[in-house]
Amino acid sequence: MSVHDLIKSRRTAKMFTSAPIAEGDLLAWLEAASYAPNHRMNEPWELRVVGPETRARLRHKSDFGGAPVVLAVFSKPGATPFERDENVMAVSCFVQNLLLAAHDAGAGVYWSSLGAQPHNREILGAPQDYDVIGVLGIGYPAEVPVARPRTPIADKLAYLK
Repeated sequence: MSVHDLIKSRRTAKMFTSAPIAEGDLLAWLEAASYAPNHRMNEPWELRVVGPETRARLRHKSDFGGAPVVLAVFSKPGATPFERDENVMAVSCFVQNLLLAAHDAGAGVYWSSLGAQPHNREILGAPQDYDVIGVLGIGYPAEVPVARPRTPIADKLAYLK
């Protein structure tokens, strides 16, 4: 599949089958994700595999769609507000790479922002100065949603003089 087709066909999976994710596959997808652009090659992402007790304490509305793997993704702090923003952007690129690598292998990802809530930050053990970029449910989709219409890109494009 071409990169364009891969990007355009990726969807957010909301429900997963019970098929496990092989650790080698997960590690390969994470390795691919680590090639995300990051300023000064500081690799600001930190990852936590969420176990069953922590997962239950998060009380996600659908328990991450029954995904066999739940992963918390943190962004390290920066020395300045600008560096913090750069780190958040880099970690978001890391997550996008992970989504695409998983999709290429037939898996899917549910990206939830619930980790940013103060009580969930505590449950996840997020250091005070770190950002929680997401809590991801990863598995093989029970169904793949249909693509929703997108705004034509020309409507979002402006030219500066």
